Amino acid sequence: MRSRLLTRLFVLTAALSFFTAGLRAQHIVHAVSGAVTKVDATAKTFAIKTADGTEEVFKYTAKTGIRGATDANGAAKTGAVDAYMAGKEGTHVVVRYLGKGVDKTAIGIKDFGKDTLKVSKGTVTHVDHAAHTVGIKTDDGVEATYGVSKDAAVDTEHGLVEGAKYTAKEGDHVVVHYSEDAGHKVVHFLKHI
Repeated sequence: MRSRLLTRLFVLTAALSFFTAGLRAQHIVHAVSGAVTKVDATAKTFAIKTADGTEEVFKYTAKTGIRGATDANGAAKTGAVDAYMAGKEGTHVVVRYLGKGVDKTAIGIKDFGKDTLKVSKGTVTHVDHAAHTVGIKTDDGVEATYGVSKDAAVDTEHGLVEGAKYTAKEGDHVVVHYSEDAGHKVVHFLKHI
């Protein structure tokens, strides 16, 4: 009797552990960067084309946050996500999302406008945590120093980290999406590869 009870307890514990691990995996936030290629307001989905040429599709909801969007006068846009998404094809965005595969839901979209972010791929050569900078030697051999903005999205194998909390290590292979401001390169999205 006791061994059957222990066996059932073990099976129940294993099943509960498996179930909660699955729930945790669904709640890990990741991010991706690319240009909006299509918006379907009826299905409440949009697609982006990433730097490597793949297309990813995301659902959006009334709770999806929008940052960086401006109207024709440069004022911050507010209002429904549907109204924001209209006419966004070609806009460069960083999407924070939950889910995997074909079941990804955008929880936040940061709008950088058209043709604003550049992409570079390489290896981390040095890190200055105090100055929030990272040196990267690109695949073509050019080395540059990038400032990591405090609200940059950093996608790691364990999920999303804010730029202010990012701890790069020399030798990490990364892709950076950055803008240039007064001759300085500022990272807005960084992904470990």
